[in-house]
Amino acid sequence: MRIALAADNGAWHKARLRAALTRLGAEPVLLSLADVTIETGAGEPLRVPGFPGGLPDGVLLRTIAGGTFEATTLRLGVLHALSAAGTVVWNGPAAIERSVDKAMTSLLLARHGIPTPETFVLSRREAAAALVAREAGPGRPLVLKPLFGSQGEGLQLVERPEDLPPEELVGRVYYLQRYIARRDGAWQDYRVFVCDGRAVAGMIREGDGWITNVHRGGRPLPWAVPARAAALAEAAATAVGVGYTGIDLVEDGEGGFLVLEVNSMPAWSGLQQVTPVDIAETVARGFLAAVRARAPGPRLVAHG
Repeated sequence: MRIALAADNGAWHKARLRAALTRLGAEPVLLSLADVTIETGAGEPLRVPGFPGGLPDGVLLRTIAGGTFEATTLRLGVLHALSAAGTVVWNGPAAIERSVDKAMTSLLLARHGIPTPETFVLSRREAAAALVAREAGPGRPLVLKPLFGSQGEGLQLVERPEDLPPEELVGRVYYLQRYIARRDGAWQDYRVFVCDGRAVAGMIREGDGWITNVHRGGRPLPWAVPARAAALAEAAATAVGVGYTGIDLVEDGEGGFLVLEVNSMPAWSGLQQVTPVDIAETVARGFLAAVRARAPGPRLVAHG
């Protein structure tokens, strides 16, 4: 198998994935999507470093480097082109687009009947202000989240219309979700790691404030994932179409759970501290199985 590991940053995760792939018999070529080029006029136009004369059989994607809208569009286009040519991409570009866009994630979860906190997505501040006046108030806030954002960055509690920032500060999209407080007042939620359709590990995230992301100081604690939470996380992963993912859950106050987030490029250094499951090896096994399962077919090959 001709395997690429695409990781622009995150040395810890990259090293563990590379080691896991190597232990499982693959020899991954490390690359950045920023180094992939398109050259027309001589055979296959997509040129992937480390794969002269052809394309990889599989690309395991860990991160996409940040950049301009144009650069991000190009890199997603490269992933779409690889998938169209028969390369197995984990996670695939469609899954990334669905999960990076929180509005699309919420829409897909709702269409699949997966419980989430009530969510509202609006483009105009006056419409968002009217919504907040109707749905929020002191002690019952909504959470304003960046449409494109991760690791708990940019979150804001909104109780009054005047709490809303101007349109230009939110990219002219107000993504608002009902804040679900625990009955015991604790700042705690959950992360379930799903790979190849199966919940493989989970943790409690405990914080000193309402934002519990480990990146923002949250503490990972061991968690034996209940069957109900595992099934919900697996259903959410299927709805969005991700090969591997971190699903964030919160208790609904009635013995069940609600889905907060579906992450297509999840970090797991915190989770790895509190689970015996080797997350990197689990991802590598699932990815390689998907590559092997891909039916043989014509490969697009560059000709000089």
